[in-house]
Amino acid sequence: MSEWQIKRLSGSLGAEVSGVDLGEPSDADIARVKELLIEHKVLFFPGQTISLDQHVSLGEHFGKIENHPNLKNPFTDHPGVFELAATQGGIADEWHTDITFEDQPSMVSVLHMVKCPDVGGDTMWTSLEQAYDELSEPMKVICESLTALHDALPHNRPDKMAIHPVVRVHPETGKKSLYVNEHFTRRLVELNWSESRALLNYLTEWVKNPRFTVRYSWTPGTVAIWDNRCTQHFVLNDFEGERIIQRVTVMGDEVTAAQPPVYEPYVRSGPLSATSRHDRQLMLYFKERGEVDAQPEQLNSKNG
Repeated sequence: MSEWQIKRLSGSLGAEVSGVDLGEPSDADIARVKELLIEHKVLFFPGQTISLDQHVSLGEHFGKIENHPNLKNPFTDHPGVFELAATQGGIADEWHTDITFEDQPSMVSVLHMVKCPDVGGDTMWTSLEQAYDELSEPMKVICESLTALHDALPHNRPDKMAIHPVVRVHPETGKKSLYVNEHFTRRLVELNWSESRALLNYLTEWVKNPRFTVRYSWTPGTVAIWDNRCTQHFVLNDFEGERIIQRVTVMGDEVTAAQPPVYEPYVRSGPLSATSRHDRQLMLYFKERGEVDAQPEQLNSKNG
């Protein structure tokens, strides 16, 4: 333990850790990593040498491992590892929290940087706790009263949907975080479409404030562990050549709202119109769960 070196990387989140072998960690090592993760939200361990099985074993210390529900690995054949390669379209250059379109999304992600360019291809993370904390009090009240619809449209699966609170509570610390992102969040459930667009656009831009972020420049072999319950991340698409990451995803997060629901979902009533199309997905979500009596033409009409 005394040989560990821990270097904070920004005022908001992030630390680089050396002096530990993640290929064969002891129980005490894992306990220390978990403590540091709660404190710093994202950890970087350069100079690691881990096999696919060791990578999965490391992730299993945090919970249940699942492969990606929508995307397939381009090169690696391992049931517990998800791989992204830049040459195969694997550049996650929108701000997001992993897999929020699931009812029980990802808790923790463990990434192994297999290959990276000499220049560029950095990843940024933002603290959703700090983003929430620095909202005005009236905006906090508004956000805590709302929920948001998330889907897997970026993976060509808009039918895979989940609704989560806009403000969630971390199960271990009790701290509040904004829980919307530009990649997977489609609309705010209790607002009409134009209201949702205005507020959601504001919130997804707000979390990008440089004051809340850390930026990391990769070297091959680096392992990163981050807490999806209170962060978002973003890959800078500013490089040429190949960039390959392998990720183990710990699923099973129970998303707890900062407060119980206050308002009913906005479900459009009255005759169809050109703007009815904006509410079709929300009506479909509730229709599939038997929570609204939407008419077929409301769900399928080209005009509404």
